[in-house]
Amino acid sequence: MTLRVSLIVPAYNEQATILQILREVRKQAVDGVQFEVIVIDDGSRDNTVALLEANPALYDTLIKQPQNGGKGAAVLAGLRVATGDYILFQDADLEYSPSHYAALLHPVQNFGAQIVMGSRFLSTQYTRVQFYWHKVGNNVITRIFNILFNTTFTDIFTCYLLYRRDLLNPDELVSTGWEQHAEILCRVVPRSRVIYEVPVNYQGRSYSEGKKIMARHAIPVILTIVRRRMFPSARK
Repeated sequence: MTLRVSLIVPAYNEQATILQILREVRKQAVDGVQFEVIVIDDGSRDNTVALLEANPALYDTLIKQPQNGGKGAAVLAGLRVATGDYILFQDADLEYSPSHYAALLHPVQNFGAQIVMGSRFLSTQYTRVQFYWHKVGNNVITRIFNILFNTTFTDIFTCYLLYRRDLLNPDELVSTGWEQHAEILCRVVPRSRVIYEVPVNYQGRSYSEGKKIMARHAIPVILTIVRRRMFPSARK
């Protein structure tokens, strides 16, 4: 039986990398897996949309947001049209290589995993040296999550989160900012029995190269984790 995986690719002003990353995505072939590539342009002001429209073979669905609503809003738009058995997120930059798809899907195909998380802090081949305080913040966020949800993740804020689509109705989500990733994890982890992590390499960008997430984004992420654990049914 073929496993269908919906790849959610949000993009905002990624004209420098969008075609390269999608070409890498299209190269991936995993036995027994079919990929559905959903690209969501989040109101880009550069040539991202024009490049996408000129290369329709690189994706299955293109959603054009009328204005920039943030990564979470773009992700939500993609989740609402996804049809796969599993959801997998792929950033439109080149920080994470699609060559990891086979490794991410291995626990699904062999161990029945319902969630697989990529980790930059397991035994990876390489990780670009970047910002110390980003790593400190990530460690704090991951530790808080592990304490509250009784898990042993090493890196919850990596791009690569793979989960069964039936674990989450997109209409449940209330976050549209960077904290949405944490909200998704908070909702799917308690509903899952088999969870794995796999190592992924990381080629992080600097701010001058287009990196968008900042230290201040850690605050709403932590608040979201605490709120979702304390009040799992809350709509705010």
